[in-house]
Amino acid sequence: MANDGSDFARSMSIATSGLRAQAGRMRVLSENIANADSTAQTAGGDPYRRKAADATGNVKYPNVNALVEMTDMREAQRSYEANLNIISATRRMIQRTLDILKA
Repeated sequence: MANDGSDFARSMSIATSGLRAQAGRMRVLSENIANADSTAQTAGGDPYRRKAADATGNVKYPNVNALVEMTDMREAQRSYEANLNIISATRRMIQRTLDILKA
């Protein structure tokens, strides 16, 4: 079974997509954590709301649970690192393939 490089490119593309997704997730989680204790900007206004939270909440205090956010952040970080490792492994495989072809 010959490899024309498309498998390497596909691996890199998938891992890169994963990196983008987890980087975005970590950005949102950081924003949630930073605003966990924020109150409304105007009298009677709504306080900061967790991104992607249900907009029909009945209370008017921040709904950010720092423990949940930190757990989600750790999960996103691990996924980011896993995708980064895939990119590194793919690069090493490409280099080894080139070395074999040069020999």
